[in-house]
Amino acid sequence: MNSTVTTAFNPLLIALSFAFAVIGSFVALTAAGRVQQRGGRQSLSNVLTVGVALGGIGVWSMHFIGMLALDMDVGSSYSMLETFASLLVVIVTASWTVSFAAQSPDNLPRLVIAGVLLGMSVVVMHYLGMFGLKINGYIRWDYGVVVLSMVIAVVAATAALWLAFNSPTLNRRLAASLAMGVAVCAMHYTGMFAAEFVCTTESRNAIPQGTGYISSFRLPTLVIAISLMMTAVLSVDQLFQYLRSKPAKVTTRSR
Repeated sequence: MNSTVTTAFNPLLIALSFAFAVIGSFVALTAAGRVQQRGGRQSLSNVLTVGVALGGIGVWSMHFIGMLALDMDVGSSYSMLETFASLLVVIVTASWTVSFAAQSPDNLPRLVIAGVLLGMSVVVMHYLGMFGLKINGYIRWDYGVVVLSMVIAVVAATAALWLAFNSPTLNRRLAASLAMGVAVCAMHYTGMFAAEFVCTTESRNAIPQGTGYISSFRLPTLVIAISLMMTAVLSVDQLFQYLRSKPAKVTTRSR
């Protein structure tokens, strides 16, 4: 017998998901300012940093922590295939679109094209990640709200790319990161609002099993560990780049 799944959200995990969206955005904005170098060359390491920070931390980590914030009265698990495929999609697309936009950041059509592609990669990441959530049932979608989430994603992604090349000071990067955190979370939770979960079995607490499935009880440790590792590595890299870019102090010794 089909029955609607009762859902609720954990406010602490919602706050944590917002924190990761802001942190990822801040690291990405910092690295974006170092993508384009003298002579028209691009820094591949900073392109990848933007992709991993914005796509991997700001979007992917935020998404799955946001998913963990969802409490359901049914057993659930996650397919690692869709989970990590969604991570790869958003990192690769974020890296490419930043590289594309950085070639001429003042070119509005180029920026809009890159923003649309980045926004749609976020949409693919979100709904692929949702497809990776397994329950003994299915999801009924409100397609009007799905379209709204797509619009939010494209607008947010375009704004992110503009901010990436127009936030040179620390205060502006912090403000831009907060704005991006709000935008990314708005897209995610709008997409979640579009989903109605339907259970099709009487064994509501049974956890779906399958090749490459991981229980939703074990996912938090995996996601947070990967997120913290990515954040630490990228932050150290940006710190070293900052220290290398500072001019050395010249001291003279008086006789």
